[in-house]
Amino acid sequence: MKVVVQVKLLPEAEQAAALRSTLRTVNDLACWVSRVAFARGVPREYELRQHTYAHLKAEGLGAQAAQHVIKKVRDAYTTLHANLRAGNLGKPKSRRRIKAASKPIAFRSEAAQPYDDRCLSWQYDQQTVSIWTTAGRIKNVSFACSGDGLKTLRDYRKGEADLIERDGVFYLIATCDVPEAEAYEPDGFIGVDLGIVNIATTSTGYQAAGRGLGRYRKRQLALRAKLQKKRTKSAKRRLKERSRRETRHVKNTNHIIAKTIVTEAERTAHGIALEELRGIRRRVRLRKPQRVTFHSWAFAQLGDFIVYKARRAGVPLVYVDPAYTSQTCADCDHVDKKNRVDQATFICRNCGVVAHADRNASRNIAARGAAVWTAGRESRVPATP
Repeated sequence: MKVVVQVKLLPEAEQAAALRSTLRTVNDLACWVSRVAFARGVPREYELRQHTYAHLKAEGLGAQAAQHVIKKVRDAYTTLHANLRAGNLGKPKSRRRIKAASKPIAFRSEAAQPYDDRCLSWQYDQQTVSIWTTAGRIKNVSFACSGDGLKTLRDYRKGEADLIERDGVFYLIATCDVPEAEAYEPDGFIGVDLGIVNIATTSTGYQAAGRGLGRYRKRQLALRAKLQKKRTKSAKRRLKERSRRETRHVKNTNHIIAKTIVTEAERTAHGIALEELRGIRRRVRLRKPQRVTFHSWAFAQLGDFIVYKARRAGVPLVYVDPAYTSQTCADCDHVDKKNRVDQATFICRNCGVVAHADRNASRNIAARGAAVWTAGRESRVPATP
């Protein structure tokens, strides 16, 4: 299981200048390689290397750095073509799709540059790294990270690490291959209903209200509107800062919710049942005032956090079909659109039970999760005649 650990570099002034110059150089050269690739119809990596490797070496890049620049460009085009095929950039004749496919990919000056073990070495006890730069290899660059992060790096780091610069600060993002815990046989399932008013509601009674996050987003939306009207460089800089701040806030909130759910499941030896919500933004039609809230709903991120935390803890997890979970009575299985009186209230037209709508839906999801798990365990071998 792949886990990413981010460490903050603490370079001295000369070291920081060398790192900054390196990122500028490799990304400028990546833009040049991208133009060559675009002009030649984006050839395979081996052919692209034949056209660009000598020039990259002449510009002062080491052998490994040159290889990584070429591979970074080729991977970027692979991702672009995959997005075009999947329709993620719009329909075939849409303006967005034409704009993306009609020019070479460009790389920001502070974009990430991959490093392998030939270009980067770690000294965990001293919490320093030795890293290649265009000014030569620099040693004893200090880094800072949490105790858990350092232990994960020491035990499980494997593969490449990316060097990035963000707001004048340098980070290394390292990939760690952490073994998954062995999943246990669950004693029932916890259903998780994801929503906007309530971010997550479980069948055990836990509810993460979205009121605070909604107020925060509404305030950020108003501040963005004010800054967008100014159209100045400083306003654009502030917009980027606020966008990143909002992203971090939402991410931290989702981490807390996911950890709470997984911890509860692990403590009670239960599994987790999640709704399969992929493609919901294409299926649902909304009035204009609701669109900003709906499209800023980070359900996919929360789901991903729950999945990876569950896998790391050995908690069984299944996906279920969310259809009619909000209209079905968890007590008598009666399905009726009128059962959902309003956003928060569920009243069954058949048995008369009154419940919180999200709690009722989470119970339905838990029941479906148990059914999916049982179906997966049933033998499909035909009976012997």
